[in-house]
Amino acid sequence: MIDFPAFFTILAMSVVTYTTRVSGYLLLRNRVLSPRMTRVLEAIPGCVLIAVIAPAFATNNITNLIAVLVTLLLASRFSLLPTVIGSIAITALLRYFLFF
Repeated sequence: MIDFPAFFTILAMSVVTYTTRVSGYLLLRNRVLSPRMTRVLEAIPGCVLIAVIAPAFATNNITNLIAVLVTLLLASRFSLLPTVIGSIAITALLRYFLFF
């Protein structure tokens, strides 16, 4: 069964992320940007993604807190793909064995 609030939340976040990329290009395509402004525009989609991930830090669920800690450790040692795969695996194992 589809969880419609979650589906529409994900859809809205994808629209916002895409809109930030496209609007920056459309509004500023004929201007020369400073290096600082370029870095700001490149950071906006990452900020939207962090807004999705941040609630995991503000939880009392021990499984999520351990998974966030492991993800941070993986991210400090590995590139993106191994970090994502490891994070998903450890979260699944923690939820299975800790029953949360």
